Amino acid sequence: MRENRKETMRDKKITRRSLLKGAALGAAALALPGRDASASIWEAFFQKHFRELNDQEMQKILSRLEREYGEEYGKDFSISASKPLPGVLFGYGLDISRCIGCRRCVYACVEENNQSRDPQIHWITVLRFRQGDKWVNDLENSDRYYNPENVPEPGYFYMPTQCQQCERPPCVRSCPTQATWQEDDGIVVVDYNWCIGCRYCMAACPYGARHFNWKKPGIPEEEINTSTHYLGNRPRYVGVVEKCTFCIQRTRNEPGQYPACVEICPVGARKFGNLLDPASEIRYCIENKRIFRLKEDLNTHPKFFYFFAT
Repeated sequence: MRENRKETMRDKKITRRSLLKGAALGAAALALPGRDASASIWEAFFQKHFRELNDQEMQKILSRLEREYGEEYGKDFSISASKPLPGVLFGYGLDISRCIGCRRCVYACVEENNQSRDPQIHWITVLRFRQGDKWVNDLENSDRYYNPENVPEPGYFYMPTQCQQCERPPCVRSCPTQATWQEDDGIVVVDYNWCIGCRYCMAACPYGARHFNWKKPGIPEEEINTSTHYLGNRPRYVGVVEKCTFCIQRTRNEPGQYPACVEICPVGARKFGNLLDPASEIRYCIENKRIFRLKEDLNTHPKFFYFFAT
């Protein structure tokens, strides 16, 4: 019987991954009282990279995550992994002459994308500048803690910033685990299951657009958005980095739907659309307005365009 067992083991192809996985599952089964729970933990630990998964593997992971989030938050989650739409390259525009600094975009983004309330994490930051100041590449010296109840204020203007969805993103090049990358529709995404929290991407980003979870994100149960995307607004973990994804759960799943910040803007300062569509609003703005991009000298080539109405 022992000889037969040896022959079976020789015939079976053993890879480094399968060997580690078997050892880890065995250890987990001994260390943890719940065999199903330990299997789920190690299944997540040895999960393949998102871009290597086939449809069957992806669906298995989504089902597991929906179950885990459901047990944690007591709600039924829907997690999609929708792929980039063909012939679409997303671009964003912001009319500085219209923005009144109300910060409604900030809080609409928080609610839509399950951002932590305690501690606070905001993917959008609205900066206040005094008219006449040197400001375009001096973001660090702007005022981001003004009182939004008093806006708009005479003698000031406002400039929201967020992920610029760069065509040449330095954050992607700096990631040692390839946990972040640029998709075909231009959105720079993060796989929270592969992020190791080294924060190299945060150091590489010249726009301060990435945010680290120092503790478990605090989200009120009644405010959790259960309609999510694997690479977007699903609840994050402690020790991972997150960022704006142009509301990937909305803009991919329902073509033509705007990101939450665009939809909430009371003055129509925010524009969004397909850069490859000559009839899109974002193309019109680029071709007919005085546009600029932040820190263009760094050659990051943002797909986020600022402009003036006149």
